[in-house]
Order: sequence, then structure tokens, then C-alpha cells
Amino acid sequence: MAGQGNRGPDSGKPDEMSLKARKRWSLVVLLLWLPIWIVIAVSLMNWLDARFGRMPIWAEVPVYILLAFAWAIPFRGVFRGIGRGE
Repeated sequence: MAGQGNRGPDSGKPDEMSLKARKRWSLVVLLLWLPIWIVIAVSLMNWLDARFGRMPIWAEVPVYILLAFAWAIPFRGVFRGIGRGE
């Protein structure tokens, strides 16, 4: 059926990306978005430091941990199943 977005007889959901497309998008995310996110995270921490002063280490570590995982949350679907074989 042409207009429903099916990507082949093996696809589970009509809107699911193929493994090849997810691999390509994961590479784009890692090469483009991750460096941009690092700049955003460092700029945010520098702004917080300039605005409020240096946070104690017990408060700073959870912020860095949150920022370390926050970049990947919107891209869970892209990275799901990338390590599996075709």
C-alpha cells in the first residue's frame, strides 16, 4: 500500500526506521549533535559559575551526570538496535 509508509515486509511498525537508516542517523548524531551538545553543556556550566559562583562538588557532579545523559534521550529510537547484526 503506497501511502502508509511501510518500509518493507519485515518492518514492525509503519513509522519505524530501517536499520540502515538508524545507523546513518546515529552517525550524524554522534558527529554533529554531540560536539554541539558539549559546547552547550560547557557554556551552561560556565554561565552558572559566573552567575552564582562555583557550586560545591556534591552539587556539580549530579549536574554533569544529568548533562551526560540528557543529550541522548531524544535519540533513543535512533540508537536502539544499532549494535545488532543485520
